[in-house]
Amino acid sequence: MQNSTSKSLTVVNNTLEAEGFALAKEWKSITKGDKARFTKSTKADGFDTRLGKLMQKLKAEGGERISSDRLKDCGINGIDKRRRSEALWFVENETACRDFIQASKKGFTSLTALQAAMKPKAAPKPKADTETPVEPEADDKSNVGLDSEADKADKSPSDIALDALVQCEMNGIAIKDFMLALKEQLEMLDEDKVAA
Repeated sequence: MQNSTSKSLTVVNNTLEAEGFALAKEWKSITKGDKARFTKSTKADGFDTRLGKLMQKLKAEGGERISSDRLKDCGINGIDKRRRSEALWFVENETACRDFIQASKKGFTSLTALQAAMKPKAAPKPKADTETPVEPEADDKSNVGLDSEADKADKSPSDIALDALVQCEMNGIAIKDFMLALKEQLEMLDEDKVAA
């Protein structure tokens, strides 16, 4: 890693282009994965903070996306787009990031690791209500013919009656019509018993 002082990177001209070229020069000397480098780059005058602020200003010039030509004009087109994106994210969430780093027991070596660690800490988004199926309050089991013999033996007459009423409601059958059909079935059963 090249030893460079912050004085050699001081921007004389306070334009976005001058800042971009200074950052591009510093980018070439960065050693990746160095914890001390991460701490240094996230300070107020550090690489990632400066890059994020520059990205914020370029984004504010207009539009959601910064054009490739504008990135070239500022000399930061050579800086990896993920790094630019992470730096922008860091500056936009700087207070929360610094608080998280202070509260963390482990150190971070990159903004990628910091983002990943902070992601679960974000408030969960409420899930959109999409077609909530209405289920009867009877049993959790299916009422369609696959019950085992043990399940059938455990049901009381009241449970069976409730199952029948739930099935009527699910299939749009009026209780009066069901009672007539039940009466007919009972009569046929009685006739079968007499004939046997």
